[in-house]
Amino acid sequence: MTSTHTLKALSKALLLATGCLTASTVFADQKTPEQLYPSLTSEVLPELAAKGNYSVGVQTLDLVNPAQFDPATQTQKDRPLKVEVWYPAANSANAPLTSYSDITRTGKAFTLQADAMRDVAINNKEHYPVIVLSHGYTGYRTIMYYLGEHLASHGYIVAAIDHTDSTNADVDFKNAPFSGFFSTLINRSRDQQFVLNYFNEQNNFASKQVDNKNAGVIGYSMGGFGAVNTIGGCYDFNEQTTAMFTGIKDPAQIKQVQQLLNSCAGGQYKNPQVDTRIKAMVAFAPWGGQHNLFNASAMQNIKVPSLYVAGSLDDISGYEGIKHLYNQTGSKDKYMLTYKNARHNIAPHPAPAIAKRSSELDIGHYYEPSWSMRTLNETNKHFVLAMMDCHVKGIASQCEYLDLPQNGDQAIVDGKPLPQWHGFDNRFSTGMDWQQAKPHTK
Repeated sequence: MTSTHTLKALSKALLLATGCLTASTVFADQKTPEQLYPSLTSEVLPELAAKGNYSVGVQTLDLVNPAQFDPATQTQKDRPLKVEVWYPAANSANAPLTSYSDITRTGKAFTLQADAMRDVAINNKEHYPVIVLSHGYTGYRTIMYYLGEHLASHGYIVAAIDHTDSTNADVDFKNAPFSGFFSTLINRSRDQQFVLNYFNEQNNFASKQVDNKNAGVIGYSMGGFGAVNTIGGCYDFNEQTTAMFTGIKDPAQIKQVQQLLNSCAGGQYKNPQVDTRIKAMVAFAPWGGQHNLFNASAMQNIKVPSLYVAGSLDDISGYEGIKHLYNQTGSKDKYMLTYKNARHNIAPHPAPAIAKRSSELDIGHYYEPSWSMRTLNETNKHFVLAMMDCHVKGIASQCEYLDLPQNGDQAIVDGKPLPQWHGFDNRFSTGMDWQQAKPHTK
């Protein structure tokens, strides 16, 4: 396939997955925030989906990463990043629950009910690891707010990034669908590492409570593309893929941009060193494996425990491409969860009502034809917490939730169903497959 044809094909896929919006879109006022997570009995939920012991606080920070390369101007510019931060709230915190406002991919405003208190003090009784949370192309920092709130309730500080040039508000997919893609390729891992450094090394509201020896990173789609790089999966663009995904045609410029793209571990080039604080990575539907954009030798050298989560019918990142990344990853602690018959939208929160009333371009960001988004979210909460507790906090008993047989469907053997997966109630671990590097301990 030629570069032109491939660009057209990718553009079509991105249009289906993202939609159109205008830069002039503004938020509409909503009197009552929408509740996406009504009460549901714990009897049908995996164990680790339960809320933790901490109340949750949330703050919005405006950070600046100085002197970063800007593809639009071909110069170095300060790069602004808006970050939503969830954290264990002080025991004395007593404030109304807040809300999150954003826009759909066609620019329709919505406001969602949060389970967190805005700008309250952080709990000063413990030290908490920082988890960086990274959305896809396009997206927004609260698109996985359920994970941010959940992890914070269990004693983590979660920093979710609005990746500049890559949010719903930044990109006009109708008229310029690739306007932010070059920036996304360059900056995803850099943004993740910068935010992790900020919370561990600079003065901020949480400085005294940060566990500066342990951290994690979670990414969805292009966020997963960045997360794999952040833990040492160095990029390996060739001239063809450089041209394909940037639109550049001049051969000399292609070679220069190829060198720029092929960075590692947060923007390093020579003798890259992975941040030793990072003890776990979770990649939901990571993009790039289907195009062989990661260096095979670097992937084999990855040591960070890694969980890949994929839909078996992913038509954006490609299920075979995600499996390829899992198979290439060298960590002795690696896992892959597959949602059978799921497409690409396995990580966002459920669709807001306005998206349900809109076109496929909006609802298509949140909708899975074969799965309930609530079920996906609750299952994601379970496995992400198991991953972070086991490998970031080193809680050995939580590792048991990551030691599973391949299939959770409880097939009938000798007239009796097999046991459900550990952590799931009887009859409720169906529709999923599991792979792990270490043999399952029966």
